[in-house]
Amino acid sequence: MKTLVSLARRALTAQNPASDWRCFCSSSSFPSPPSNTKLFVAGLSWSVDEKSLTDAFSAFGDVTEVRIMYDKDTGRSRGFGFVHFSKEVDARSAKDAMDGKAFLGRPLRISYALEKVRGGPIVIPRLLSPGDPDSRNS
Repeated sequence: MKTLVSLARRALTAQNPASDWRCFCSSSSFPSPPSNTKLFVAGLSWSVDEKSLTDAFSAFGDVTEVRIMYDKDTGRSRGFGFVHFSKEVDARSAKDAMDGKAFLGRPLRISYALEKVRGGPIVIPRLLSPGDPDSRNS
């Protein structure tokens, strides 16, 4: 990640050397790592509901919330959901124990959930060589 930030800083400084890009490229502007209490659970059968998922995961600790994602048009499960635990250690043990295990006939794929990114995309400038046909400065 540091290499990517330094490349972006170098590219931006090359375009406008007088600019101070620290506020856009410093590592302090990146969000803190996500909490590991929320699991992403994929490979869910269409017959799985919140109660059955809660029952399956509550053996590993205090489950605070379970959400299954449903299709807006059909109302059918999209095959994935999220399980929130109150403690990181409970989430880790659930992930380790349930990842790859069959649940209602389908193997689960479990990972730590990423936080939903709000706002615009992060744009990383492309470094162009002088002979590059896409270069606008040649």
